Amino acid sequence: MRRFAIAVLLALLMLALAVSAALAASPHFISEGTASINSSGAYVVTNFKEAGLGSTVSTEAITLSATATATYACINGGGKHPSAANKETVTSPVSNTGSFPVRNGSTTGTISVGPPGPGSFSCPSGQKLVLAFVSYTGVVLKGVAGDTSAEPDLSACLFPGVGIC
Repeated sequence: MRRFAIAVLLALLMLALAVSAALAASPHFISEGTASINSSGAYVVTNFKEAGLGSTVSTEAITLSATATATYACINGGGKHPSAANKETVTSPVSNTGSFPVRNGSTTGTISVGPPGPGSFSCPSGQKLVLAFVSYTGVVLKGVAGDTSAEPDLSACLFPGVGIC
């Protein structure tokens, strides 16, 4: 009977330690990072930091998502946008998930998401397709545990000669 009681006490102690370790993990973003749009039109969050991940997690999946609007245009050989209305605006949700190493219960990193593609829009012969304008709204960083960080809405004019920005 004494062995049984000791075994039960040890099992309860191990359960209590496991539950307290699980409750100690409280994922949250402590730094939203710096948001920008790069020269290819991608939304980039650099130096975000998520903490409270606990000591049993070795990697963390972070997702960057937004609603993106991209305007594509055709540019002639002289680098000009013809006066014709050959532009296409595409709006769609975009997202990207990255895996980041966890050290001492936290992770840091950089993640980006690109604009939606032009779909079937194409340019006539002798003209090239360019991303002229891009905007991102409702931008959110999300950890696998459901913690989120709202990022700023941003837009960028990547080809000012098109006349849309």
